Amino acid sequence: MADRREDEAIQTNRPVLEPADDGLPTVREILTIPAVAQGIPEVLSGGDALDAHVRWAHVSDSAGVARLLNGGELLLSTGSGWPTDPGELTAFIGGLVDVGVAGLVLELGVHYRYVPAVVETAAREHGLALVALHREVKFVTLTEAVHSRIISVQTAALRARDEVRERFTALALRGSPPDFIVQQLAQTLGAAVVLENLAHEVVAAEVPLAAEVELFTRWESRSRAAHRRHDEQRRLGGGASADEWLIVPVEARGIRWGHLIALPGPAHPAGSTSVLEQGAIALALGRLADGASDEWVRIGRQRLVDGLLDGRFAGLPAASARIEAAGLPLEGARLFGVVATGGAVTASAADAAARELGGRALAGAAPESGAAPTATIVLLSLPSSRVFDDAAVRAFASALASGDAVLLDRLVLAVGSEASGLDALLGSVQEAVDLARGPSSRSARGPVVRRSDDRPLMRLVTALRDDHRLLEHGERMLEPLIDYDLARKGDLLDVLGAVLAHPGNRTAAASASHLSRSVFYQRLALIGDLLGVDLDDGETLTALHLALLVRRSVVR
Repeated sequence: MADRREDEAIQTNRPVLEPADDGLPTVREILTIPAVAQGIPEVLSGGDALDAHVRWAHVSDSAGVARLLNGGELLLSTGSGWPTDPGELTAFIGGLVDVGVAGLVLELGVHYRYVPAVVETAAREHGLALVALHREVKFVTLTEAVHSRIISVQTAALRARDEVRERFTALALRGSPPDFIVQQLAQTLGAAVVLENLAHEVVAAEVPLAAEVELFTRWESRSRAAHRRHDEQRRLGGGASADEWLIVPVEARGIRWGHLIALPGPAHPAGSTSVLEQGAIALALGRLADGASDEWVRIGRQRLVDGLLDGRFAGLPAASARIEAAGLPLEGARLFGVVATGGAVTASAADAAARELGGRALAGAAPESGAAPTATIVLLSLPSSRVFDDAAVRAFASALASGDAVLLDRLVLAVGSEASGLDALLGSVQEAVDLARGPSSRSARGPVVRRSDDRPLMRLVTALRDDHRLLEHGERMLEPLIDYDLARKGDLLDVLGAVLAHPGNRTAAASASHLSRSVFYQRLALIGDLLGVDLDDGETLTALHLALLVRRSVVR
């Protein structure tokens, strides 16, 4: 052992590794290798220092070994060539720390019977892992075992990187939407993943439902703070610690669209940062393929609105936090559910129109079997000082049309009642949906505004739509007409709807049903016979109106 020396002109040969430490074994893990355990290791300076990643193992007794190292090595030594002066020994340890040695393993027995106190003190002060071996071992056996562990881990990492690269390249080539790519990233990493735009608004996220409230509450401020820490770490040349967010930009051709953020999770063989970078590449390729269109906004907000309307959220606090993280203020705002029909309205146009009123909006397409094939559901948030009267609604409609005169002339806006909080907002949306499903008539050119506040019966139905007694009433009253229409592909329900929409004006009702007067009256007589009621009786018409509103509210 005492004869172990190193030619100082020879430096350690080691594989070239990427800067990230993902996948490399730590000093703590190296100590569990049987070849090391045979030396009866004793940790004299440990703690967080044992979590340093080991790039290679190097054997040297030279006092000048520090200048031959690149950092990340586990240095094995008997100390036979070390200086004897305590001050020089302290400087020797400081030199090892300066070059970034992962740890120092000193074999006791031949040269040192115990670790010099100055060495132990210096290691602790500098945060260097120091391990003493109390039994003589063959360093060649030890280095072979360490190198075998490192190489096997790196080989597995290379295989994992290839698999990840192939997976996300395939997603990019298939044109997978951003929310699906984010979902695949979360599954691959075993951690929550968020895609945000440059304004720190959440575009897509794959997060456990139980964690949504904590994660998305005050998302913008938390995200900005995480970015500042990330930038500072990059400036200092360090990496993210295990309990911090990983942040990777989504960019291409000098254009940055947003960032991918991965929350702390288990280590991945390919390296968590490498996995996130592959996802960012797939997303960037998708953005380039989209051209000028903002598919991120459309798809992300569509999924969010769909999830809200279908009840796919753990609770109102979680859903509210997620909505606000997407850029829609809820607290202290005037909230409205709006359904736009008559033409295609994009999510970006809805948000731009809301901004002109000083607010924000999230929009998604309504189900095709709902209000209309071109219906757009808008969640509108306005400042508390902004009144959403008819003039403001028409200004909103003009902004939605974006200068398209034809669209503006055809546009119909169904506006739910003002709400406070997400639960009430969802009720307002349902009111607007029910209102948009009803028959409409146009008496003038330009956008038509229909408000649930003007339809108290419809608002009542919307509020009680899940009451089984109301549902039974609707089915019982309309059952003969439903059976007739299903058996003969008839239009009796539509004719009844036209009559109820124009009470006391059968001419207008006939026109709304697109039937000649003679055929219209034949349908009325048939409806009266099938139901066994007098269609001129006010109470009967009210009961039928209630039943029809219930059916329109629950049938998608």
